[in-house]
Amino acid sequence: MKVVEGKIVVLGSQGVGKTSMVVRYIGKMFSKHISPTIGASFFTCNINLDDSRIKLQVWDTAGQERFRSMAPLYYRNANAALLVFDITSAPSFKAIDAWVKELQSNVSEPLVVALVGNKSDLEHARAVSRADAQRLAAEIGAAYTETSALHDQGIEHVFVNTARELLELSRTDTVASLRAYHSPDGERIPVGMPTEETPTHTGKVELPVWGDTIAHGELQKQCC
Repeated sequence: MKVVEGKIVVLGSQGVGKTSMVVRYIGKMFSKHISPTIGASFFTCNINLDDSRIKLQVWDTAGQERFRSMAPLYYRNANAALLVFDITSAPSFKAIDAWVKELQSNVSEPLVVALVGNKSDLEHARAVSRADAQRLAAEIGAAYTETSALHDQGIEHVFVNTARELLELSRTDTVASLRAYHSPDGERIPVGMPTEETPTHTGKVELPVWGDTIAHGELQKQCC
């Protein structure tokens, strides 16, 4: 079995639902009371695709302005980025341009990029048209998906599609930070279904509401 290890950074303004998306996919739950991320948290999971296993390290970054200066620390060796905005918030969509520029300034290797319009369950309050979002996605070379963390819609597609693009990227041998190797077949998991990875360092969290959080480079405890 081919194994590909990749790092994904999840970027976007505060309140767009980045943490809710990650927790919905990996933790299979939704909470309306998730606290704002402090610094960054990360999760690990495995996704099986065809005859390969994609081991994802998902970094959920803070969207608050006071943490923006720290963001470049989390871009290091990133192989993919999820740029998330709230479809009911035009400012969060406008902010995507700044996140793209930061990525371009801090990541030198080829990068898989996905544009995500979250909170599709609030269609009645939409402030960003699908056409505008698709236009921006085309300009930055990203796939576009609308998601709802509340209703668990579209999120699996985002992660599985990103994993598939990382698998394709690994076949080009142009990305030094994207680790790929072969290992004996282990226990198979359903295609696209994430499973938790045994933690290899202290940044592993269960859920950011009550798990371990990395803030200012130090491991801190956060509680609800």
